[in-house]
Amino acid sequence: MQLSTIYNKVRSGERLTREEGLFLLQKSELLELGDLASEIRFHKNPEQRVTFVVDTNPNYTNICNIDCIFCAFYRHPGDEGEYTYSVDRMIQKFKESAEKGVTTILLQGGVNPAIPFEYYVEMVERTVKEVPGVTPHFYSTSEILIMAEVSGLTVPQVLRRLWDAGQRTIPGGGAEILSDRVKKKISSKKGTSADWLNVMREAHKLGFKTTATMMYGHLEKEDDIVEHLEVVRQLQDEYHGFTAFIPWSFKPGNTPLEKIIPHYATPTRYLQMIAFSRIYLDDFDHIQASWFSEGKKTGQIALHFGADDFGGTILEENVHAAANFVNKTNTEECIELIHGAGFAAAQRTTLYDVLKLHPLATDLAA
Repeated sequence: MQLSTIYNKVRSGERLTREEGLFLLQKSELLELGDLASEIRFHKNPEQRVTFVVDTNPNYTNICNIDCIFCAFYRHPGDEGEYTYSVDRMIQKFKESAEKGVTTILLQGGVNPAIPFEYYVEMVERTVKEVPGVTPHFYSTSEILIMAEVSGLTVPQVLRRLWDAGQRTIPGGGAEILSDRVKKKISSKKGTSADWLNVMREAHKLGFKTTATMMYGHLEKEDDIVEHLEVVRQLQDEYHGFTAFIPWSFKPGNTPLEKIIPHYATPTRYLQMIAFSRIYLDDFDHIQASWFSEGKKTGQIALHFGADDFGGTILEENVHAAANFVNKTNTEECIELIHGAGFAAAQRTTLYDVLKLHPLATDLAA
């Protein structure tokens, strides 16, 4: 197997096998990988522009019973600082966010079996009714699974209730690495890779659009990364229900896993993940770079390694903050960062419809 053969195969539009993908990940030089990924990015999204969304990531509860060793956010019932907020309180928070220009609310919480299913449904119904300017991008697969457990409904029935309440998109959190070898070590109570994939599959069947995520930089090996991308790619083939793929690195601060993995993954590794995912996920339209999880400069560079989206402005975020990792921005700076990387900025919806284009100064001059 030779890299030149693989590069030619990619450029001709042929799909890589798992074996070829693993070889590419292990043997390719970063800049060559980035050049190839950038070619594919502009083939799929020809415009010299990068999208972003004005969003916020609040949490309704931090009580959780699955004890993932990579997480610093969760608390057990009775712990200092544990909370579960009422629907009224969350709706008020959503209204305040909407007044600041937010169009997407990515809402997630811990896996809290004390919360009744109707709480989740009411949250969606009231958001759609009372805060009509925002998209309720609610609930990870783990939360949907606990909804099924506490309600006695099946996953498809839970999803149908959320759909009927007005929800149309679901975030991709909870995937981490879709390799059960790794999941048994970092999130043994969370369920299997098949559980995450099944929730997403059933959501796509109903018409939901979702994102796919990957958290790397902990106990995974190269073949686990390829396995993750392979199963995500296979599911995308079935319904094309994923809008984007979003990788980010593990943040060890205050987590049980910090004793084993005390350091952040490098920016070089992040750029490799962005480029490789763009190449391997040939059925994905969008790859999202993250100024938030990797730093603003690294996020900008990732836009030249295959990413075409800059994520969100993230007005509020508590999970990474619990791990002592905080980056903040606003809409104006987000636009400036995209412009600084050499692209026009386009504010989008959750579903990638463009709301407003912010051209580069050179574009205006032309």
